[in-house]
Amino acid sequence: MMRWPSLIFLSVVVAANLAWPALAAQGDDPDWPCIQRKVPQLSLVQVWNGAELRPATVEWSKDATISALVVELSARRVPLQEAQQKIRGYAQGLPVGEREQRLTMLVRGLFDHMNQERSEVISGIARYARGQRDMAARLRREASAVDALRVKPGADLNELALRNDRLVLQTRIFQERAQSLSFVCEVPTLIEQRLYALTKTIAQTLGAR
Repeated sequence: MMRWPSLIFLSVVVAANLAWPALAAQGDDPDWPCIQRKVPQLSLVQVWNGAELRPATVEWSKDATISALVVELSARRVPLQEAQQKIRGYAQGLPVGEREQRLTMLVRGLFDHMNQERSEVISGIARYARGQRDMAARLRREASAVDALRVKPGADLNELALRNDRLVLQTRIFQERAQSLSFVCEVPTLIEQRLYALTKTIAQTLGAR
């Protein structure tokens, strides 16, 4: 009975140690745990091949309407089709002479905002991965300490049971965090896909003049 928690722990740690090098091998950053290749920043040409974005488009944040629209369209809680429809509705309400200027400003705003959001998520994933690695090291040390206590003559069985229970709980937390990491790793890709879909809608709207 007293050996069972350590066997659970060892199986988890072994699995984690096997998986981690395979994931980290996807790039040169040892803190990057995702199977997706790490691309810290997007370039505008990756998501936009429409009308030229003039230098003035960098001033998008000074426009209250466009700033609010950027935040609204970027939010993943807003269904993509709804966001695309909002773009079309916004374009229809613009004077023809202003449409290209303001829609390209919206492109710049979406790119700046969502590229920054994506970079922050990537940094958060790296911090999360470092935390997992540190937690695995602590669990290995505690497992070794529990095993040493188990074979120690005259060991306090109450202390041993307490530390075993704590080890099992901490290992479960480690497992849950490891499982959630695979979902977190998808977020940068989801942001990139949404950004591309939104800018494509703008390009199509401009082309429909």
